[in-house]
Amino acid sequence: MGRASLAAAVVAALALVGACGGGGGGDGKDGDPTIGLLLPGGGASRFGQFDRPLIEKAVKERCPSCPAVQVAATPDPAVQRQQLEAMITRGVDVLIVAAVDPSLLRPSVVAAERAGIPVVAYDRLAQGPISGYVTFDGAAVGRLQGEGLLKAMGAKADGGQIVMMNGATTDPNAAWFKQGALSVLKGKVKIGKSYDTVDWRPENAFVNMRGAIAALGADRIDGVLAANDSLAGAVISALNATEVRPLPPVTGQDADLVAVRRIVKGDQYMTVYKPYKSAADAAARMAVALGRGEPVGSIATSTVDNAGTKNVPAVLLPSVSVTVGTIKDTLIKDGLYTVDQICTPGLRAACARAGLTG
Repeated sequence: MGRASLAAAVVAALALVGACGGGGGGDGKDGDPTIGLLLPGGGASRFGQFDRPLIEKAVKERCPSCPAVQVAATPDPAVQRQQLEAMITRGVDVLIVAAVDPSLLRPSVVAAERAGIPVVAYDRLAQGPISGYVTFDGAAVGRLQGEGLLKAMGAKADGGQIVMMNGATTDPNAAWFKQGALSVLKGKVKIGKSYDTVDWRPENAFVNMRGAIAALGADRIDGVLAANDSLAGAVISALNATEVRPLPPVTGQDADLVAVRRIVKGDQYMTVYKPYKSAADAAARMAVALGRGEPVGSIATSTVDNAGTKNVPAVLLPSVSVTVGTIKDTLIKDGLYTVDQICTPGLRAACARAGLTG
């Protein structure tokens, strides 16, 4: 990032933090901490659609008189550092952080500790002196994906060839997902190509998948383990661009609306649904407790270690595999989406076949 761009990003980060929330840490009454929330995406992303409003609601329910949560979101790791440091300057009492790049953010986490601000790592294991961690069990997510892929492959699950489209090496969750998937897949299928997708960017997954098709052959790919729904969409786009027919089964994660529609259509086999409300509730409970100077041991269900901190209190939550036959009893039942949201006019026939009716 050039100086001019970085300067602009700093100004934007400061402005965003200033616009998003109810004043600094000194503005709340005793026992009513100001909570800062940093996310790696906003808007239409999973974090913007689900995590942010659920965390804000959970904090309000647990601490009605707490100042409004201060929120900043960006996919840019350098900008996120500036956002975190801006929140330190503003004097928040506790931070909930879903790190874009945990290693790059570590100095800012250290700075928060020096300022007496505890940090709850959310979704991704941040580096540095964190006080709590809330996430979904990544190994279990990977196992669900691997099991789903083998089921979809049928007879080809015995010795068939797959492509693995993993997440970014900068995200510790990506390695966790991969480890879980490999625990199911190894010894059963041949992994023809495996990619670590730089920055989790779909355009990189698209290029990688085109390369896998060219190297392996369009008719020699029996399945694709895609680590999340954005990568799954890119994989399917690459398969369609090279006219691979029939489409091999493709996994996903996050239950993105566009992915659910792909599942109904038959282009994507499954996704992993992570009930975000349970994660938001746990993060809010931890943040409010830490902001009040209370221990979080009773909230945690486990402990984890990062590169510099041992026995961090952690909440590791279960996930759910979703295929076309279980959408109604999972995503719709939980209120994540309505039938009308999923079943666009072009999908009405497919929705009817799947039993998705209003």
